[in-house]
Amino acid sequence: MAGITDGKFALKLIPYGFDVVSIGGYNADSETIAAGKKILERGRNEFDIELEKLYSVIENEVNIIKKRYPHIKVSLNLRAISPESIIAISDIINLDIIEINSHCRQEELLKINCGQQMLQSPHKLANFTKKVVDGINPNKKVSVKMRANVNGVDDLKIAKKIENTGVDYLHIDAIKPGHLEADLNIIREISENTEIFIIGNNSIVDVKRGKEMLDAGASGISVARAAINGKLNFDISKI
Repeated sequence: MAGITDGKFALKLIPYGFDVVSIGGYNADSETIAAGKKILERGRNEFDIELEKLYSVIENEVNIIKKRYPHIKVSLNLRAISPESIIAISDIINLDIIEINSHCRQEELLKINCGQQMLQSPHKLANFTKKVVDGINPNKKVSVKMRANVNGVDDLKIAKKIENTGVDYLHIDAIKPGHLEADLNIIREISENTEIFIIGNNSIVDVKRGKEMLDAGASGISVARAAINGKLNFDISKI
């Protein structure tokens, strides 16, 4: 959640039982930084960081977490229009997972072919992802976060192309337009037709919803809006 999930925010949530925390999304190049400023101007949360300071700022946020919880894995969600921007930031020593953002849907990002707009060109997204996978330190993991049920997008086709890049995780926002629940059928279809590690996301607000996501075929889950206040109202260890 851009403008919200940083090191300090992560420290609030780790005691609830999370073994991985995700910070970001951060804008990783001049184009996405400019888009972020426009988003800020209309009153939406964003991380507003100058490009020349970005590496050191993110490094500090990662170390805030690792200093207190060295065993917790830190994932970094990045928006970028070039894989090189992501590869450069991946060198942060204590960073465990780099996540490519093909998820955000703010109009300012879509106009520069970032966020969920990347899903409209599966071949380009796969090439982008492959360059990141091949370009980062092999000790680090790569995730792609995608939004499901985007008009004109074949979710299973995207998943298969991403799997073929050698990526470690597919983080799926299984949004179900018009409903206050996740589209578990999307998770089920992808899990039955790929071998990729799926992180299921969307509408996990209690233990029951979390178990349903896992039962549908997700290998893990992520919690976002239910934790937006820096606390969780259910016991994640029971999922």
